[in-house]
Amino acid sequence: MKFFSLLFVGIALFLPLAASAQEIAPDLLVKGVTNEVLDIVRNDKDIQSGSHKKAIALVETKVLPHFNFVRMTQLAMGRDWRSATPEQQKTLTDEFRILLVRTYSKALNEYKTQAIEFKPFTAKPGESTVRVRTQVIQPGAKPITLDYYLEKLGPDWKVVDIEVGGISLVTNYRDSFASEVRSSGIDGLIKSLQAKNNSSKD
Repeated sequence: MKFFSLLFVGIALFLPLAASAQEIAPDLLVKGVTNEVLDIVRNDKDIQSGSHKKAIALVETKVLPHFNFVRMTQLAMGRDWRSATPEQQKTLTDEFRILLVRTYSKALNEYKTQAIEFKPFTAKPGESTVRVRTQVIQPGAKPITLDYYLEKLGPDWKVVDIEVGGISLVTNYRDSFASEVRSSGIDGLIKSLQAKNNSSKD
């Protein structure tokens, strides 16, 4: 599905810059890591040849530290998050993370030839939630908006949502999660996520 391919590539583009003692503004962080990961993917022969394991390893080591998966899962669950026990919340977060990692790692190579355009960024002093706007430039097609939503967590900025063409990752999963909970409960949703993750294993 086009939306998910772009969405997951957008997530995978968010690799960390070299560690720095100085705080990096969210727009500069997104720009720097996007350019870095595009360069890595374009020059990694294993990823270009379709190495799913190497793509997953890349995502696991470089992407996860920059995403707040607990917050993302909480937002995707909506009001149902409060109905889950602490153990269920942890399992939901773990399975949601695995689902995203496995899915977007498969899409890493698909958009290696496309360019990213960064839009002007503005934020109010002290603001703790921001949007960094970008566009995916596609040869022979209209650009697609790819926006990152980041929250300040301590000294760091963490991604909590991504929008592709105005469609939110959180909102997209919220509807399907709510439907699963209504029909099968929290445990039913967990089993559904586990089944998807097991079916996507190499």
